[in-house]
Amino acid sequence: MELTVPLETVCRLIVRARELEAQVPAIETEEDEDPTDSDDPYAVLEDEANTAIEDEVRALLEDMADDEIAEVLALALIGRGTYDTSEWDDALDEGSDPEDALDQLLDMPLLAAYLDAGLAAFDLSCEGIGQID
Repeated sequence: MELTVPLETVCRLIVRARELEAQVPAIETEEDEDPTDSDDPYAVLEDEANTAIEDEVRALLEDMADDEIAEVLALALIGRGTYDTSEWDDALDEGSDPEDALDQLLDMPLLAAYLDAGLAAFDLSCEGIGQID
């Protein structure tokens, strides 16, 4: 398997997705819950700064070619354990509709971890890529 999406792009996406994930609060138990708080743990994402990070993640994905989006989704699905490395082509097929693939990626709460694990499954990593802004 050889990626057409640059590894640096995947690594940049991982960094931004981690920033976004860091903004989502831990889900509280019922005993800790304040009835005046929102039941939606992602409600914090409505904050302006968080929306900027989310917009940047979306922009990174939308700037990719269709085959690159399919590869990113395939990496995430392999990292999540939906497929293994021998099923790369099947995982790629999941991303055949770029809009659906984009939605799937944006809906993954652990996107950074899945992408990191997907890269590791193919003995790839962001280590040594350098500073990613």
